Amino acid sequence: MAAADELAFHEFEEATNLLAETPDAATTSRSDELTPQGHVAVAMGSDGSYGAENEVEESDKTALLQEEKQQPGFWTFGYYQSFFDVDTSQVLDRIKGSLLPRPGHNFVRHHLRNRPDLYGPFWICATLAFVLAITGNLTLVLAQQRDPSIHYSPQFHKVTMAGITIYCYAWLVPLALWGFLRWRKGVRERVGPFTFLETVCVYGYSLFVFIPTVVLWLIPVPWLQWLLGALALALSATGLVFTLWPIVREDTRLVASLLLSAVVLLHALLAMGCKFYFFQPLPPVHVAPPLQATSLPPNILLISTLPRTMAT
Repeated sequence: MAAADELAFHEFEEATNLLAETPDAATTSRSDELTPQGHVAVAMGSDGSYGAENEVEESDKTALLQEEKQQPGFWTFGYYQSFFDVDTSQVLDRIKGSLLPRPGHNFVRHHLRNRPDLYGPFWICATLAFVLAITGNLTLVLAQQRDPSIHYSPQFHKVTMAGITIYCYAWLVPLALWGFLRWRKGVRERVGPFTFLETVCVYGYSLFVFIPTVVLWLIPVPWLQWLLGALALALSATGLVFTLWPIVREDTRLVASLLLSAVVLLHALLAMGCKFYFFQPLPPVHVAPPLQATSLPPNILLISTLPRTMAT
């Protein structure tokens, strides 16, 4: 404490001596306008050579703001690079949030936190497309081993079909939903939609639960396959409903019910379409039995050769 008091005394004495040398100077006694170093601010005339102005701190802030990097344009690569700037812990946290939906636990507010990413949705869709195509072919291979009458040939077109289906669903459906909510915002001011990238992010992470489900569909038990599919659909659709409910509840009850029903119906159509198309067993190939040579009765042979003998 003594050292601090002595330091303050010297600062005050230094200011007093400075004022004694320049009697025309004026001091500012406001406590909130001290310089960053803690000294007393002394304002001099235009012809003075001393002083620590209060505008120093403001000019520093202005310079820092000018040096900040501006947001890149929509057409530049740097604009999209920010949406892939996530670490593994963030992606895993968002996957866990999509697998364990809870009432009152909004995915956008608790997991995205105004930082949507495209890294997770992109790789989730790519993984789901390849898993669908591979497991669909493996299902036919296993079916051929159980039933040799089934003819199997590699179906590489399923990779293309799976990729087109998954990526179109993960982009076009959020686009339509976002556009509809934007339109409803103009009708009812209290309806405030998510951004388009947040909507894409929600749909992308909601598809993760189908990846282990598709792998488990390799088990050749029909009732177990349908049970696993219904469970995955329930978890994924529930997460979407819990996320969208805080927004659509501000609309009329009819519009909110129809919108959520459409979201769940489209999700169910995606799951059932993948189940019927990629896991439909090939029909068995019916091979005609080879023709066997049969011996004719002797009287038929004699009748067929009789005209020739008579002609000779």
